[in-house]
Amino acid sequence: MRSPYAGVVSRAVGYVVDALLVGGLALAGLAVVELLGAGTGVRTRHVAPVPAGAGLPVLFAGYQTAFWGLAGRTPGMALVGVRVTTTRGTRPSWPTAAVRALVLTAFPLGFLWSVVDRRHQAVHDKLARTLVIRA
Repeated sequence: MRSPYAGVVSRAVGYVVDALLVGGLALAGLAVVELLGAGTGVRTRHVAPVPAGAGLPVLFAGYQTAFWGLAGRTPGMALVGVRVTTTRGTRPSWPTAAVRALVLTAFPLGFLWSVVDRRHQAVHDKLARTLVIRA
């Protein structure tokens, strides 16, 4: 019988897809800032990357929180066929989604714990009391 828990590879692929989406959004935002600054004498090319780079983790955590809170999965997770549930089997609440996203953002290497955990829970799953299951 196949385990209901999502494997490490599918979780990682979903995460990479989401990171590429958020990175693309950030680059599009930088392009808009650059276009708005064109012809004004403001040198946005030297200013914009600093707040954008610092804001990228915040943007990613917000993206994850929003999708997990609304749908229980991000677009990347939907692509690979997995979703987040609480350990009770319900969609994560907004606070649960936020805790999960903030812990993952602050401690991304905690994902490696999912390799040895029998339910493939990473550190952020343990702290938020969530599971990633096949959808």
